[in-house]
Amino acid sequence: KEEGEKMNKYKTKKGIVYKNHFHVIWTVKYRKELLTGKIEERLKEIIYEVCQEKETELKAIEVMPDHVHVFIDVDPRQPLHLLIKAFKGRTSNELRKEFKILTTRVPSLWTRSYFCCTVGHISEEVIRKYIEEQKNR
Repeated sequence: KEEGEKMNKYKTKKGIVYKNHFHVIWTVKYRKELLTGKIEERLKEIIYEVCQEKETELKAIEVMPDHVHVFIDVDPRQPLHLLIKAFKGRTSNELRKEFKILTTRVPSLWTRSYFCCTVGHISEEVIRKYIEEQKNR
């Protein structure tokens, strides 16, 4: 039974078994605090849509006024940089079409950079809790 419980923590697809977790953060250009209210809600929806399309599990998300945290489980055959490019590209494109303030306050929504870290040395729960507690800081 214990071996079966361990295996449930892994994803299985044709020809591959994996557990490939990443904590990813990216920021608004000039750290402008624009990700609130309806923009925040819509941003989360778009990120969820991208995850579904890319067969990526969104384990946790927190949107701060000037940056985004996502905790994802990614198929190792999916290049992480392309997934992040999809998150940033799609959200920037759609949000700037829907919310005029995002075209008048910043020349582009996101900075070019991002932070990513594999999650292995600490538990999923610790990462989830850290992301969820970001708003309380």
